[in-house]
Amino acid sequence: MRPSELTVGPLRHEDVARCAEIEHELFPGDDPWSENSFHSELDGGNFYVGAHVNGELIGYAGLGLTDFESSVHTIAVVSGHQRGGVGKTLLRTLLAKADELGLPVFLEVRTDNVPAISLYLAHGFEHLGLRRRYYQPSGADAYTMGRPANRD
Repeated sequence: MRPSELTVGPLRHEDVARCAEIEHELFPGDDPWSENSFHSELDGGNFYVGAHVNGELIGYAGLGLTDFESSVHTIAVVSGHQRGGVGKTLLRTLLAKADELGLPVFLEVRTDNVPAISLYLAHGFEHLGLRRRYYQPSGADAYTMGRPANRD
């Protein structure tokens, strides 16, 4: 995939069915999000974007927003497009929104997801703590990570 083929824009309700399919493909053992969950996130005033290649949704990311902080709710990229920069592009889009609003960013990530942890560390996140058995039903642990507000 060439970078010019990738477009990132607001996630739409029309994308939700595909998002739920991707969830089931990527997270079958950890209670994948339903279509209703995505609709609720989109309706709840959060910031969600989708990554498309040739009109096909290949990834998505969401940032929960409050007046005081933001949190990465999800970043997902279909298997065939992982490790090609799509996740990095999605994360940078979320971080740009948080920076625009002057908000710190928090997240949870599976302790065994080394590529994601490396991506977060490279973008200014630090380990804050550990949540035992955070992901259900698998019981996988999660690191909590945070990045201070960029108020430039």
